Amino acid sequence: MKTTTIFYTFIICLLSFNTISAQTKFEKEKTEIGTMLDGFNVAAAKADFVTYFNYFTDESTFIGTDATEVWDKKAFMAWAKPYFDKKKTWNFTSLKRNIYFSKDGKLAWFDELLDTQMKICRGSGVVEKINGEWKVKQYVLSVTVPNEIVDKVVVEKTPIEDALIKQLKSN
Repeated sequence: MKTTTIFYTFIICLLSFNTISAQTKFEKEKTEIGTMLDGFNVAAAKADFVTYFNYFTDESTFIGTDATEVWDKKAFMAWAKPYFDKKKTWNFTSLKRNIYFSKDGKLAWFDELLDTQMKICRGSGVVEKINGEWKVKQYVLSVTVPNEIVDKVVVEKTPIEDALIKQLKSN
């Protein structure tokens, strides 16, 4: 009986240690990703084109707030370049951030609430660890709409988006 109790106690301790080690590893990774995302936002605010776009993988996708804004890195760079050149970029600051990991820890996805010139927005995306650095693989920027005013927003966007809906359905 004593041997069985000692054995099971040992197994429980071992499993607990593995769980704590995995959580600790992901805490370090969460900090790295948070630092990277903060740097990403600062680079945009400072209109630092090279630094900002170095945060993206070569095959990344940026999805903007307009339904037509889905760009690969090259197209997003072309769209954004005039804003960076004029120093008329965006200044986003994270208010709340959640980060999640794949089982192997090589991919992570996040969502965050951002303080922006558009008021609260949601940034979300996927990041991948490449050569020891976390890079943005996909980024999605969304404008949040309080439930209390959704109907008003729908009225405002209906004329614009009805045409787009018709076009998308015809394709």
